[in-house]
This record gives sequence, C-alpha cells and structure tokens, in this order.
Amino acid sequence: MNFAQLFLILRARKGLILKVLFTVVFVTVVLSLLMPKTYKASTSLVMNFKGTDALTGLALPAQLTPGYMPTQVDIINSKAVALKAVDALKLAQSADARRLYEEQTGGVGDFRDWLAQLLLKKIDVVLSRDSNVLEITYKNSDPQFAAAVANAFANAYQQVSIDLKVAPSQQASSYFADEIKRRREAYDEAQRKMSKYQEDNGIVNTDNHYDVENTRLGDLSTQLVMAQAQAMEATSRRAAASGPGAGESPDVANNTLIQTLKANLGVSESKLAQLSQRLGTKHPDYLSAKADADNLRAELNRQIGIASNAVGNNASVFVKREAELRAAVAAQKAKVLDLNRKRDELSVLQRELDSAQDAYKTISQRATQVNLDVSAVQSDIGVLSVAYPPQQAWAPKIPLNIILSLFVGTFLGVLAALVLELLNRRVRSVADMQGLAGGPVLGVIERAQKSTLGKRRFWQRRKTAAVGA
Repeated sequence: MNFAQLFLILRARKGLILKVLFTVVFVTVVLSLLMPKTYKASTSLVMNFKGTDALTGLALPAQLTPGYMPTQVDIINSKAVALKAVDALKLAQSADARRLYEEQTGGVGDFRDWLAQLLLKKIDVVLSRDSNVLEITYKNSDPQFAAAVANAFANAYQQVSIDLKVAPSQQASSYFADEIKRRREAYDEAQRKMSKYQEDNGIVNTDNHYDVENTRLGDLSTQLVMAQAQAMEATSRRAAASGPGAGESPDVANNTLIQTLKANLGVSESKLAQLSQRLGTKHPDYLSAKADADNLRAELNRQIGIASNAVGNNASVFVKREAELRAAVAAQKAKVLDLNRKRDELSVLQRELDSAQDAYKTISQRATQVNLDVSAVQSDIGVLSVAYPPQQAWAPKIPLNIILSLFVGTFLGVLAALVLELLNRRVRSVADMQGLAGGPVLGVIERAQKSTLGKRRFWQRRKTAAVGA
C-alpha cells in the first residue's frame, strides 16, 4: 500500500473518521466535565550550603557531592517524613479516615502506615535543574488540605534532617562520656606517678641539677689531670732524691743548709789536710780538726736524709691527692650516670603524662563538639515559599484534554478506517485493479461529478417533455 492508495482509502472513509473523532472529543468533554476537580499546592525549599558549620566550624563536604540533592529527594519521599506529616496533620484522629481504612484493609496493618502510604502516592518532589531548590507538590480535591499536606511535608522534612544530623551525635555522646572519664583517670594516674618519682628521688629541677653535676664533674676531671701531672713530677723527684746519689738531686742540692754544711765541710777538710802535712795523726790539733770534719760530714748526711725524706713525703702527698681526685671523679661520674638514668626515666614518665594530657584534651574537644551537635536544632533547609490553597483547579484541564482528544480521535478514526478497509477491500484506483486482475486495464470510467450529472438529468427531462407534447 502506497501513499496514494492510503489517501484514497482515507478520503473514501472520511465519514467514519469524522464520526470516531467527534465521538472521542464528545466523550472527552463529558468526562472532563464530570471528573472531580483536583487542586495542586506546592512549597519550595532551598538547601543552604554554608561550607562550614556555624557551631562546630567543620567543613560539610557531603553537601557538595553529586548525590546529595537526589538523596534529599529520597528522604522527602520516605515513610519517616510521611509519618511525621501524618502526626502533624492529626490524620490518625479522623473518623472518616478510620472508616475508609476499615473498608479497604479490614483493619489489618498499622493505621498510621496506611495513611503515610496514601500521602506518598500523591506527593511529588521536583528537583530544580542546576539549582539547590526542591519543590514539594501535593494534589487533592480539597485545596485547603492540599496546601496543608505540602507544608506538613516541608516541616517534617526539616525535622527529619535535623534528627538525621543529631542522631549520630546522640549515640556517640554516651561513648564520649565514658571515654573522657577513662582518659581523665589515665591522665591523673600519669601525673601521680611522675610526682611520686620526683618526690622519691628528690628531683626539683632536672635540667639545673643535671647542669650543676656535669659542671662539677668537669672541674674534678680538670683537677685530676693537674694532680696526675704533679704526682708524676713529685715521684720523679722522690726517685732522684733517694739512694746514694741523693745529694746530687736538685731538691737536695738547692737546700741552703746543705749548701752551708758542704762549704763548712770543705773548709774543715782543707784545714785537716794542711795539719796532716805538718802534724802527726796523734797530734791534738789534728785530732780536733778531724773530729770537726767528721761532725760536719755526719750533719751533712743527716740533712741530706731529711731533705730526701721531705721530697718523698711531698710526692706521697701528690700521689694521695691524685688517688682522692680519681675516686671523686669516679663517684661524680657514677652520680651523673645515675642522674642520666633518672632523667631518662623521668622523660618516659613525662612523655606518658604528655600523651595522656593530649589524649584527654582531644577527647574533651571532641566531646564538646558532640554535645554542641546534640543540642543543635539549626537546619540547613530554608522554606523559600509556603504552600497556599490554590484558587484554580489543576485538573481536569479541559482545553488540553480537547486538544489531546483531537489527536487521539483522528488516530483512532484512521485506524478504524484502515481496519475496515483490510476486512472489506475495495477497488479505488487503477493500481488496485491491476493488482487484483493481474492484467492490463482497457479503460477507465470517470466518476461523474454531481454538477454534470444534474445537468444531464435536466436536459433528459426537457427532451422527454418535448417528445410527449
């Protein structure tokens, strides 16, 4: 079937098409007039994205995610919001609603859930494109009730959003209460241990005490080095001043008394030598001179021994001083090492105290933040426009229904014409005849127009009248 054949079929059955069209339009108009009027009320909400929370000062990145606004639409369409709207409107107290519920469900199920489902069937949430505005729409035959339901859903959504934000904080509040108590006890215990350790070891100021003891160790080490040098020198002098050659020792030779005795001994020995040349060994003068020389020699040897003993005693003093300083350095070093150990132990306790203090401060700050979140009743959702009872009905839309019925009626009429044509096929063109006969067409009888047919009948009647006369 080509377009020309289709056109011929539609022209031949235009009466049927017009009948179907007029019938559809008439039925549509009648139904539109008989349908109850439906009113639509809408309220608009705006999401206030602040970036940071006014109470806690924390960023709110969840509001910037692509799925945030669709999530809000799902929340509005949730049963939790619908139940709050049912409670706000006090629908559960309506006797008519209770009677309708009994008729439809037989009293099976929860009445509030049934009411919430009824509201959700007619609620519509529209998300504005490229904006943060949500529109909540409700349709009902009562304009007052439609506006009340739209506003109730907006208020319920605000309350649910606050509950969703506060509920996790409420759950965490008890945990933080126990945790802050435990952290406080740990901090007090660490502080008590550190104070007891300082008290047991007599530590007032660790750094100053450590500096004083280190300075003292340095001074003792310096004195020890000096004492070691002095002891070595004194030991060398003692070795030189002892033995047969003690008189040649500088410490002995430089003694004034010994030098005087040596000079006197020299004079006495010189005098004895002169007398020995002139006098005999038995002579009283010679014996007297010899006795003086022996006395001087004995005194010289005695004084050399005394000087040698003095050098030895001096060396002993320096050696003893060195030993004492060595012992003092060892004791001071042990004291410094013990102080270092105590300082390390105190540092460990100090770190434990600092760690406990930091943990306590952190958990306290977090607990304060959670308490602020629990007490917060501020919502990020603002009402942009409140729903008012509409003055004009939203449905039925008679002009739009008539326009749609014209298209539907035309389509149904054409469809009916084609169906009838398929059930009772007619020859409407040369192409149809060629298709049916399968041979060439010899001639075509044109359909006479009504005006030509009327003229022919007029002249035939005139001709018949003339013949009869």
